[in-house]
Amino acid sequence: MAQSTVVAPEQRRRGVRGVLREMRQEWTAYLFNAPGLILFAIFTVYALYTSFMLSFREWNLIEDEKRFVGLDNYREILQDSNFHEAIRNTVYFTIGSVPLTMAIALFLAILLNTQIRGLTIFRTAFYLPVITPLVVAAIIWTWLYQADTGMLNYYLQQFGIIDEPVYWLGNRATAMPAVIAMNIWKGIGFSMIVYLAGLQAVPQEFYEAAEVDGAGWWEKFRRITLPLIAPTTFFLLVINTVGAMKSFTQVFVMTQGGPPGPGGATTTITYWIYQQAFVYFKMGYASALAYTTFFLLFAVSFMQFRWYVKRVEN
Repeated sequence: MAQSTVVAPEQRRRGVRGVLREMRQEWTAYLFNAPGLILFAIFTVYALYTSFMLSFREWNLIEDEKRFVGLDNYREILQDSNFHEAIRNTVYFTIGSVPLTMAIALFLAILLNTQIRGLTIFRTAFYLPVITPLVVAAIIWTWLYQADTGMLNYYLQQFGIIDEPVYWLGNRATAMPAVIAMNIWKGIGFSMIVYLAGLQAVPQEFYEAAEVDGAGWWEKFRRITLPLIAPTTFFLLVINTVGAMKSFTQVFVMTQGGPPGPGGATTTITYWIYQQAFVYFKMGYASALAYTTFFLLFAVSFMQFRWYVKRVEN
């Protein structure tokens, strides 16, 4: 007969006194954690609270008065055509960069998951852009896109692809694709490493059994690889989508939101928030924009999660 375990009342419910007693007994652990907790409380919790309260006020960063305006900042967002354009630019940037980044990263991960000579060198080379500071990478690509002295125009002219220099970052039609190309180059390495870890977790017995049944490489990829790395794909999809939707440094360094200027073809949501806060000094409105962006990102991530759950259930 199974014996039932009786839990003492003090074990079931410690209460506030019990927690405080344990904290006094383990005070050294809390002491070591205190610096990190203090920094987190000041620069994250307090900053979030302050910016949320500021989103209901009007403040130009120079004056001391923070006039309460209620939901006016949020109402202004609904009528802000520039913000709507920034949303379209951000969606364009996200759709243009995330799928290509993940597809190329998966292709490279499959290649690097085989036994080839110089495997470590190739993995390191493809991962180097990830550890390159984003500002440095953006400056290098800006030089690459220079109309008169850039390497891209030089080689395109040498091969006869173009007849005259192209102003890649100064042309409304090519500015966003140019920034997207740089973002893909920068993000492939991280996705490749994550995909490589997912591929190495797939049991080789599945591939061997498929080969016995006469399956080709496409059938093995479609029936074995893709389903088993679906959690990895979902993780990368969420991470890359959030990263693309809050992109700022690329735009700030390479195009400054243009062309034809701030609020132009490459102005993303985050860059528009920066302009409102530190160019026009509309701190209250910028805070409202930031929280609106947060809810948009939350909605997108939630829809991705729901899609993944339904796919798994089916």
